[in-house]
Amino acid sequence: MSAHYQLTGTTAVDISASIESGIRTGALSPGAALPPVRALAAELGVSPATVARAYQELRQRGLLATAGRHGTRVRPRPPVAARRSALRPPPLPGARDLSRGEPDPRLLPPLGPHLAALAANTGPSIGYSDAGVLPELAEVARARLSADGVPAGELTLTGGALDGIERLLGAHLRPGDAVAVEDPGWANLLDLVAALGLRPIGVPLDDEGPLVAGVAAALDAGARALVVTSRAQNPTGAAVSAARAEALRALLAGRRDLLLIEDDHAAELARVPLHPLAGATESWAFVRSVSKPFGPDLRMAVLVGDETTVARVTGRTRIGAGWVSTVLQRLVLGLWQDPAVTELVQRAARSYEQRRDGLLAALAEYGLTAHGRSGINIWLPVADETSTVTALRDAGWAVAPGALYRIAAPPALRITVSPLTTEDLAPLAAALAQAENPTPPRGFPT
Repeated sequence: MSAHYQLTGTTAVDISASIESGIRTGALSPGAALPPVRALAAELGVSPATVARAYQELRQRGLLATAGRHGTRVRPRPPVAARRSALRPPPLPGARDLSRGEPDPRLLPPLGPHLAALAANTGPSIGYSDAGVLPELAEVARARLSADGVPAGELTLTGGALDGIERLLGAHLRPGDAVAVEDPGWANLLDLVAALGLRPIGVPLDDEGPLVAGVAAALDAGARALVVTSRAQNPTGAAVSAARAEALRALLAGRRDLLLIEDDHAAELARVPLHPLAGATESWAFVRSVSKPFGPDLRMAVLVGDETTVARVTGRTRIGAGWVSTVLQRLVLGLWQDPAVTELVQRAARSYEQRRDGLLAALAEYGLTAHGRSGINIWLPVADETSTVTALRDAGWAVAPGALYRIAAPPALRITVSPLTTEDLAPLAAALAQAENPTPPRGFPT
């Protein structure tokens, strides 16, 4: 905790408000340790139970996390914070930033021509009573999903993949319910689960997706929802294989008490086949975003699922945000139907695959085994995240520490390949090897 920030309060409400204020203003940075319950109680002249209630309320809202013997800390990305995690130090001047997990802007399709076409053919303005999913977009979306083996009956739109997942969890679960999530998994999802007051159960995975035994253990532990990344899993690059999908479908078959959510955020960028789990449970949803292939600013995802689940999401959206802009829908539809854009997306997918596979091969020459079957990231197990991240930063490379993505998984780094060129691969691999093994064993490449 910052030595300059003084916690105050004589009630649990006042103490929690003081902590939240410190987080909001930056006086309590992400990852900052809070005093032990008894120590803060003695300092404020209140009972330990009062401080414990304040900490519990902030944990339930996703602002704090219990870190075992490390005590209570501010979450890496609490829902009131405005800046990125302190666990991800800013790159030194001139350093290459491989920590962001974003697509290469040079490979995104240009939007100008399609925006110009929209401006020239706007048609009548859409009113409140007429808004919703455009029939022509729904038709194309269903065809694209069906081609990948996804049953595309009931359909709606959300403002991106995470927005869809939040609406799904909110429609089916209540605070305190358990959610099975991949471990390591998407940092934003872990933060969302905490902010919703849900309890995460980590499911280990390998390159072929969530382990069947891990999913079974999560179900036995009372998980009411399971979130699976179909391909380009963030951060490991895992993709659900045909064999793993078959085994998971058998395990999940007919479950009436489980919401199954599949996230296919990479969509057209994934250079591996899709093996969906959709329909294995009675309550299910498949979410496919347009952000990675077509641009992060296109905040739209297609969501299909069983009738009840989609109706709940649609109904909740109607009384909140209302609908996804039909202007955005027409823009996305135009991108989907443009053969030149399709070729650009395919070219980007090939480029990411070459960068990813090239870095994996370069690391293998140093005896380092990393993971990255699909997507724009690789996952490199390391002995110590902090020292390795620091050494890389000093060498001019910024990467993301695995602590942002882990529940119980071992230490690792997430490295985004999208900013890399072919010429970067060898020096980056050398820097990673040097950072992980400051004195390389004899026989390693130099």
